[in-house]
Formats: sequence, C-alpha cells, structure tokens
Amino acid sequence: MYNNYNDYYDDPYQSYRNSPHNKISLLELNNVIRQLWEEHINWTRLAIISIANGSPDTQSVSNRLLRNAADFGNLFANFYNHAIAQEFSKLIRDHLTIAADLVVAAKKQDNNAVVDIDKKWHKNADDIANFLSSINPNWNRSEIQKMMYNHLSLTKAEAVAILTNKYEEGIALFDEIEGQALMMADSYMEGIAKQFPNRVMNH
Repeated sequence: MYNNYNDYYDDPYQSYRNSPHNKISLLELNNVIRQLWEEHINWTRLAIISIANGSPDTQSVSNRLLRNAADFGNLFANFYNHAIAQEFSKLIRDHLTIAADLVVAAKKQDNNAVVDIDKKWHKNADDIANFLSSINPNWNRSEIQKMMYNHLSLTKAEAVAILTNKYEEGIALFDEIEGQALMMADSYMEGIAKQFPNRVMNH
C-alpha cells in the first residue's frame, strides 16, 4: 500500500488507507519513514544554502522542502484519522517555515529577531513532542522533545557554518544531522509498529 505514496502529495489525507485491512512490513515502514527524514534534512540543507547565497532557486527549493510536511501527513493518514494527520502536517510545516525565517534573520544579522524566532522554533518542538505523545503511548514526550531540541541545535549550527563559509564544518555537521535524523525515524517506526501490531508485520 505504501509503494505509491508519492502519488498522494496533493491530497495526503485519503482516509481509505487508514484501514485495518492494509498492512505493511516493518522493513517497508522503516524505509518510508527514513526516506521522509532523509528528504527533510537534505532539502533543509539545500534551502539554507539557497537562502544564504540569495539563489534564484530559493522559492522552488523552499516549495519542495515544504512538501515534506504533506508527506509526513500522508504517512500518518495511513494509521491515524484525518484531523491527526492534518495537525501533524501543520506542525512539521511550521517547523520548516520557522527554520527558514531563522536563516533569513541570521543572514541579516538581526540578533533580536534570531532570539525571538529561535524561541518560537523551540515552542514548536514542544508542540510536536506534546502532540506525538498524546496520540501514541509508545512515544515519550521528554524523549521526543530531547530529540527535537538536538535536531534544532544541529540544524542551527549547520546554518551558521553555511552562512559563515565554514564549508568543512557544515559538511561534518550534516553527517551528524543525518545520523540523528535516522535515529528519530527509527523512533517513529518503533512507536507505530507497537501501536499497530496487526498492521505492521515483522516479515
């Protein structure tokens, strides 16, 4: 059922997929979630680079980045209802747009704006942790919050490295970001597999 999930970008909350008859293997689920987090961090990096360089592709790259939010909503729609899928998609979209605002403010060296936006970004991370822990008992709020805060810290450091032309540092940070993102992906997979044992098969 997940092989063609890319087909549903424009309407990611099709409820027919949220059916007890639809099943997926643990490996397939893990691959889907890891792909979404890989796209999340790769398109975030490309957006940071485009903003930093004032590239003419900034809007196009940003649009592709924001599609990641719909894709996460699409994933959740396979297990949860429309309202839950839509809310998670909105939280991820806010996470991404706030990050872009932070890079723009940092590029302008508007330190007051950077502080304010960073607080908003962390508030969004808190909202994500609260939301996920409320819909799945296998997702611990404090653990998700810790992972999100680490994700924010690494992404902010990556943006600073790119904005200050510290290329080797930025590349090293991205390696760290990737490992941390895959850890989050595995956490998502484990939570869904435990909550829906009749839908996620171990073979």
